[in-house]
Amino acid sequence: MTNHPHTLDALAAADAADLEAILLEVCSSPRWAAAVAQAKPWSDRESLLAANAAAMAGLAVADLHDAMAGHARIGRPKAGDATSEREQSGLHGAEAALLDELREANAAYEAKFGHVFLICATGRTAATMLAALRERHPNDAATEAEIVRGELRKINDIRLNRLLGES
Repeated sequence: MTNHPHTLDALAAADAADLEAILLEVCSSPRWAAAVAQAKPWSDRESLLAANAAAMAGLAVADLHDAMAGHARIGRPKAGDATSEREQSGLHGAEAALLDELREANAAYEAKFGHVFLICATGRTAATMLAALRERHPNDAATEAEIVRGELRKINDIRLNRLLGES
């Protein structure tokens, strides 16, 4: 993800290709990026976050899969990816046995749903992520897709706030 903050005006003034590239760093769904870009200019941070929420609400299941493709497995942050490592920082210091359980639960989830387990990991420990994974595993595909939609929205909100230089 881009290391330097942007202003809303700079984002709105970016040419289409540059804005698309910036937004795809936030969320890897092309349909999401297009919907957020179409909502510009954003009057303030809240309107950008509202554009995120509206874009997420409009995504089909296939678009959710596009968005999830940009996320590392819980328990396996992408090496060298500062965003992935920061978002999964709650794994640091977790015992090996807990991380093994997380990997096993991830594999069972992926076998059932056909995609990575997605959760807004920011501020969560390995134990709370494992508990959430186990709690969500019995869901049916439609229920899980709506939970994933909500988790993606939260992740995108955090990433958009970071893009604008806010923690």
